[in-house]
Amino acid sequence: MKKIAVIGAGTMGNGIAHVFAQSGYDVNLIDLSQDNLDRAIATITKNLDRMVSKEKITENEKSETLGRITRVTQMTEGVKDRDLVVEAATENVDLKLKIFKQLDENTPEGCILATNTSSISITKIAAITNRPDKVIGMHFMNPVPVMKLVEIIRGYATSDEVTKTIMDASKSLKKIPVEVNDYPGFVANRILMPMINEAIITLHEGVAGVEEIDTVMKLGMAHPMGPLQLADFIGLDVCLSIMNVLHDGFGNGKYAPCPLLVNMVTAGKLGVKSGEGFYSWTHGTKELVVAGNFAK
Repeated sequence: MKKIAVIGAGTMGNGIAHVFAQSGYDVNLIDLSQDNLDRAIATITKNLDRMVSKEKITENEKSETLGRITRVTQMTEGVKDRDLVVEAATENVDLKLKIFKQLDENTPEGCILATNTSSISITKIAAITNRPDKVIGMHFMNPVPVMKLVEIIRGYATSDEVTKTIMDASKSLKKIPVEVNDYPGFVANRILMPMINEAIITLHEGVAGVEEIDTVMKLGMAHPMGPLQLADFIGLDVCLSIMNVLHDGFGNGKYAPCPLLVNMVTAGKLGVKSGEGFYSWTHGTKELVVAGNFAK
């Protein structure tokens, strides 16, 4: 299994393409936007340059990695001869179902279809295809080139053979795969997102400010960054989407997204991607937004 396609050239997609190409795979990076593809290659190049400067790879290895990535704007062309497709599009169930229906129609019969979804049911995605046994979750962590974990999610019909193949492929990327079952949020986000949501509720109720909440979790719980800063990195829209999946999937009030989170997403305050969330990122560095903007 050496021919890979990655759908989506955003933060996760370019990271996934990077690690596959660096590990010797032939990668088609697919996005409808040529600009997105060009930005993705620029990001991968920058990350590889950083690795060269730290002497983790050589200049020749950098060139070989970039040479294994082909930019493609037509999905049907990019997936027609692939052994594995990893979908890394926006966390939207309707979009993913549409993509997987097209993938099922345009990939070879033996091609494995993986999704990088962080919360959406693998079983639901697989049901739109004629190969549910070959559909699996392959949830990478951000930033992909750095983070070791890959959450491998089996759908109801995912075969043992496909699961082993993807576990082995993950190990070939020098990642650590962990197999989990198909429940809303899987493991990572079923635990992480309610914690982030509770941090937002704590801010919303005026218990403490943004920096205070993050500092408590960093110094008291040894987290590398606080939950509100992490939410900014993930994207508040993504956090809201995952909370809605949890809320719908479990029908439990404890998973209801905080009204502040809903309001910030509605207002376009999405975190790093929009330049402002719980912190301001407009100048390329983290600055605290006035806490009064979030009170009540």
